[in-house]
Amino acid sequence: MRIVVPRETAPGEQRVALVPESCKKLIRVGYEIAIEAGAGNAAGFTDLAYRDAGAATESDPAALIASGDLVLKVNAPATGPGGRHEVSWMRPGVIYLGSLMPLRNLDAVRALAARKVTAFSTDAIPRTTRAQAMDTLSSMANIAGYKGVLLAAVEFNRYFPMLMTAAGMVAPARVFVIGAGVAGLQAIATARRLGATVLATDVRPEVKEQIESVGGKYVGIELKQSAAAGGGYAAELSPEDRQRQSQLLVEECAKVDVVITTALIGGVFAPRLITAETVRSMKPGSIIVDLGADGGGNCELSKPGETVHVNGVAILAPLNVAATMPFHASLLFSRNLTAFVEAFTKDKAFQLDRTDDIQQGALVTHGGEVTHARTRDALQKVNA
Repeated sequence: MRIVVPRETAPGEQRVALVPESCKKLIRVGYEIAIEAGAGNAAGFTDLAYRDAGAATESDPAALIASGDLVLKVNAPATGPGGRHEVSWMRPGVIYLGSLMPLRNLDAVRALAARKVTAFSTDAIPRTTRAQAMDTLSSMANIAGYKGVLLAAVEFNRYFPMLMTAAGMVAPARVFVIGAGVAGLQAIATARRLGATVLATDVRPEVKEQIESVGGKYVGIELKQSAAAGGGYAAELSPEDRQRQSQLLVEECAKVDVVITTALIGGVFAPRLITAETVRSMKPGSIIVDLGADGGGNCELSKPGETVHVNGVAILAPLNVAATMPFHASLLFSRNLTAFVEAFTKDKAFQLDRTDDIQQGALVTHGGEVTHARTRDALQKVNA
């Protein structure tokens, strides 16, 4: 079977779905691999490195995609405009594997189903022990949590650590992390490494020990009903709990220097947690880094992709943060995809197994139908 890797064309995207290291592994288990010329350049992987790993490099993207049995991408396939309609170049029955984010890319899902492409979305892979090595959502969230703190430190007009100087002591910054999933825990750990005092909250009180294990202090409310949605995700709160949680956020945000928000429901949609009123209560010079910007933003005043200043508070809402560290983001993403492909390879070919729990969870389209229940429901609502 032939694996092909097109160049990513989404604005600001610098990652590549497969790196030379992974090419070697997949070639050893029997795959032929071809990469679009220049696909890895922005991430630091040259065409020569791919050829040295045993992969071919090709300059015609349409011919490349048309020749593939498996199409590996970071993002959803391009469906135009600009003349690049990657789905139309795929042969019916081909397998797409990447972070499709189907609820955000309904047009791409429609096109894949119409083309009878078997599409697996790695961000829908169930969070089980067996699937950990395949979980691109966690890999990229880890990078986002790390980089988000660095963005805050650069924007902040003070030191993060406590310092003893000849001019006297400098107090450490107080950082408040909202959400203790993968991104939040990495943000806590990174802020602590920089010397800040870190507080953190999450609607799932069971993560208290995890917060403390990476150096944070847990603050939270006692919920009237559980907010755990399973698989390591958080669910929406009840109206009563939402009101009490909102009050906690108002009180804590007013006392800290930096707020890092990382809340994404199901890893996709960002709940609004910080109101305009909360921002106005914060100290001038404070920073908010909204890592939920890809899902619409956790802060009411965030403008995804921009930095805005409100009453002396800087609100950063960076998009696709993982792409700003393309070397390691590509390396980890590539390892995730490679683990997925290797797990279902038998006799030098990828084996479709719809009884497998991982494939069941990740499968979005097959045989001309949308098989992913939440995506199917979303499409029905749009078409209603």
